[in-house]
Amino acid sequence: MRAWLTSGDGIDALREEDVPAPSPGPTEVLARVQAVALNYRDLLVVRGEGSWAPPRPVVPVSDAAAVVEAVGGQVTRFRVGDVVLPTFLPKWRTGELTAATYVLPTGGPVNRGMLAELVVLDEQEAVLAPRTLDAVHACTLPVAGVTAWHALRRTRITAGETVLVHGTGGVALMALQIARAAGAEVVITSGSGAKRALARRSGATHTLDHRTQDVAAQVRHLTGGAGADVVVETVGGSHLDVSLDAVRIGGRIAFVGLLAGVEAEVSTYQLVTSNATVHGIETGSRAMLEELVEFVDEHRIVPVVDSVHRWEDVRSALRHLGSGAHAGKVVVVA
Repeated sequence: MRAWLTSGDGIDALREEDVPAPSPGPTEVLARVQAVALNYRDLLVVRGEGSWAPPRPVVPVSDAAAVVEAVGGQVTRFRVGDVVLPTFLPKWRTGELTAATYVLPTGGPVNRGMLAELVVLDEQEAVLAPRTLDAVHACTLPVAGVTAWHALRRTRITAGETVLVHGTGGVALMALQIARAAGAEVVITSGSGAKRALARRSGATHTLDHRTQDVAAQVRHLTGGAGADVVVETVGGSHLDVSLDAVRIGGRIAFVGLLAGVEAEVSTYQLVTSNATVHGIETGSRAMLEELVEFVDEHRIVPVVDSVHRWEDVRSALRHLGSGAHAGKVVVVA
């Protein structure tokens, strides 16, 4: 079968090769990949940056939708013909994340990823895809989708609350769609007029230009001086100060993003006086992904896809993702 492999030497070094087709073990399913969605982490694996450097050639990419072609003799969760989604942290099935379950994420730098014609998944490390979505849209859920779900689940949003979401990437737009379906008001920030228009078409109650507007001041104005009940912080780094300034006293912040770096200078004065709770968000468990699938089906949510690329054009798809020009998910179809 054909698969893309990386040694962490950059996008140009990503190569497609013939590799042996896998066979499912007793508790595994063999599935044919229909579509994969790209995440910023995939770029880090392909570039070999920091701790993401693969120790050997590895098949990258974590997100996929794949149709089951064969099942092991002990498999009970799936049958041939089912469309399945992999879980990002395969050992995190339910409950809180622990040291024991925070191991071997799908798609490198150790575990084989989804950028292959055929993949093998343990039946405990996959879920059924939404029945209301095609593969192009369903493949966006295992990382970006479940991260947004976890962020809003952890912060316990309720109908009528105001949620501030920074940006228009995959997590941000999925958080927008989930929050609106839950009855919340959503404020989206973006420096692009086209992306703000997309956010409004996707259900945003208000949009702000972070380049020309004081986001925190505008959010307080929109909420009668109170501030946002919940903030989904997708930028990271010192941008947390913006979220602390925009959240209401006693509000909740879901800290998701690392785009601005892994270290930050943060105003401890703002942290104390906001009386806010900051939650670190790491993707989500299998149970959370199953909850999201059910919610997507119930509310007929269609994730925002920025662009769809051919299998042979995966390098250009990764470059597009790295450019930051996208809004929503970048997808590659088999």
